[in-house]
Amino acid sequence: MGKADRVCEERGVRLTDLRRRVLELVWGSHRPVGAYTLLDVLRNERSGAAPPTVYRALDFLTEQGLVHRIQSLNAYVGCNDPEHPHLGIFLICSDCGDALEVEDTEIDQAIDRSASKVGFTVQGRTVEAVGLCPQCKAA
Repeated sequence: MGKADRVCEERGVRLTDLRRRVLELVWGSHRPVGAYTLLDVLRNERSGAAPPTVYRALDFLTEQGLVHRIQSLNAYVGCNDPEHPHLGIFLICSDCGDALEVEDTEIDQAIDRSASKVGFTVQGRTVEAVGLCPQCKAA
């Protein structure tokens, strides 16, 4: 949470109690977690927790690079390195559900080159690959 505090302070944005709690829940899950799973936990802790409040918190955390959204799972994971902007690549285990974030500038550059060839401007991207993690592969 120290990194999150520093990132928000440096950017002049506020990590409210709700945003902090959502971030704690995402990081605490150690697996991609959906908004409604977060909402269930929050409803047990706070009265008045509703889908819009969770989605607003997730939007903020995503904008600040503190979490990433995994499109195919409609779920969120904590960012390994929120202190610098980057585009993550997610390796998702189809057996246990773990998601590993990696960075590969060659893939980013290949996407940009391919898009440029056809005059396309990339405004955002999420690269996801599904397979087996080493533990599930060995089992």
